[in-house]
Amino acid sequence: QVQLVESGGGLVQVGGSLRLSCAASGRTFSRYSMGWFRQAPGKERDFVARIRWSGGPAYYADSVKGRFAISRDNAKNTVYLQMHSLKPEDTGVYYCAVDSSPNIATITATQVDYWGQGTQVTVSS
Repeated sequence: QVQLVESGGGLVQVGGSLRLSCAASGRTFSRYSMGWFRQAPGKERDFVARIRWSGGPAYYADSVKGRFAISRDNAKNTVYLQMHSLKPEDTGVYYCAVDSSPNIATITATQVDYWGQGTQVTVSS
C-alpha cells in the first residue's frame, strides 16, 4: 500500500521560505514521477512541480518558476519542495503526488495515481 506523508507546512510571512517534505513508501518508485499540487479554498487542485525518480529535468508551474525548487533523495524515498519569496497567492493545501505518466512535463490532478494527505501553507501579509 502506497503511503505519502507530507510535512513542513506552516505559517510564514510574505517573502519568507518554507521547505516541504514527502516521504514515500509501499512500492518501488523508479518508474514514477513525484510532484506537488496545491489547492486554495474554493479552487481546483493545481499542478506546482514534478520530477522523475530516475532523473532528468524538473517541471514547474509558471507561477512558481524561479521561486520554488523540487528535489528528491532516492535513498530516503523523499521528495522536497523548497519555496522562496512566498506570496499570499501561494497559500493553500499542498499535496504530494505520484504519477506514472510518461514523457510529459506537467500533469493534471486526474493523472495522479497516489496522493498524500496534504499540508497547509499560509502566507500572511
